[in-house]
Amino acid sequence: MIDWQSQLNSLNDRGLLRRLRTVTSDQGAYVEIDGQRVLLLCSNNYLGLATHPKIIEAAQRATARYGAGSGGSRLISGSMRCHQLLEEDLAAFKGTERALLFNSGYAANCGILQGLLGEGDLIFSDSLNHASIIDGCRLSKARTIIYPHGDFEALDALMMQEVSRRQGRWLMVTDGVFSMDGDLAPLPELVKLKKRYDALLMVDDAHGTGLLGAGGRGTGEYLECLEDIDLHMGTLGKALGGAGAYLAGPSAAIELLINRARSFVFSTSLPPGVPAAASAALEIVAGSEGDELRQRLVENRIRFITGLRQGGLEVEEHPSPIVPILTAEPAPTMAASERLITEGYFVQGIRPPTVPAGSCRLRATLMSLHQPSDLDAAAKAIVQAVQGASQ
Repeated sequence: MIDWQSQLNSLNDRGLLRRLRTVTSDQGAYVEIDGQRVLLLCSNNYLGLATHPKIIEAAQRATARYGAGSGGSRLISGSMRCHQLLEEDLAAFKGTERALLFNSGYAANCGILQGLLGEGDLIFSDSLNHASIIDGCRLSKARTIIYPHGDFEALDALMMQEVSRRQGRWLMVTDGVFSMDGDLAPLPELVKLKKRYDALLMVDDAHGTGLLGAGGRGTGEYLECLEDIDLHMGTLGKALGGAGAYLAGPSAAIELLINRARSFVFSTSLPPGVPAAASAALEIVAGSEGDELRQRLVENRIRFITGLRQGGLEVEEHPSPIVPILTAEPAPTMAASERLITEGYFVQGIRPPTVPAGSCRLRATLMSLHQPSDLDAAAKAIVQAVQGASQ
């Protein structure tokens, strides 16, 4: 018999055992956990849209009209008008010919890479790409070359080495905003490499969609190269406040994925309320309210980072609302996280395999819902918890 308990014990001994915490409230600035009200500083609900009345109403209206479930996969009976409308909205939002919905970001990246690439093709993947991209590369059976994080010069050299033996398609794939560090991919430089080597560029903009750029269209818009990206992957469950994911891109690529992406073909489609909510979220993001929410989020990020730095912590600043506070090892990381939740601040400790060994951190994420006074108090508490845990 497999001794699973010994494996759990080993994880616990190394400070790597994870456990679920149950939230018994909505995803607002504060949540309730185990009967305690805590400031939520680890949610991807960046713009606070998960609790927006217009989005909730849209989901309720679609559910009342179409039902709680879709009844099947899109290729059987589950392709509904609400799915199609959202795909049209997403294609217009990203400026592409078409878009295709997936049930999650993980399902999207696995399905896109597996569905569009295969043996004989070559993928160049950033070393800090999300796990779903890593697994999608494996599923594709294409040869994959990992390049140093954000190092476009190293990538150029690696691509040059492959020119003489080139066979199939070449694809560069990168996160737009890297989820653990909050930094941005060097997209303008990647676009130059794409053109130089006749490659495709795929960007996972899960943490940039809705947030970056004048219209919230993501990292590509922020870095002024949106139209040069071939494949735009993004999620609906972060800044857009709902669930699911998508690929926006050329019509032929979408048609191929409808036929070949296993995570699309063999999955029951999203419940009708989900795409309806996402369409309502896109409308907000593209309007004046979206502008106001993004500006408030920028102000919150600057205020929070300033508080951490004034307390003596070294914190890098990026345009995203992801703020990593490095703690190095698992034990002090989790000690700080546990102390903070007892003091009323929910900040998750991040450990391997999510991040490389030696780079554990508290990963704080900010929302437009946060009040300045709460962020000031949180910054002071985090400084004290981190410094206390390291002594």
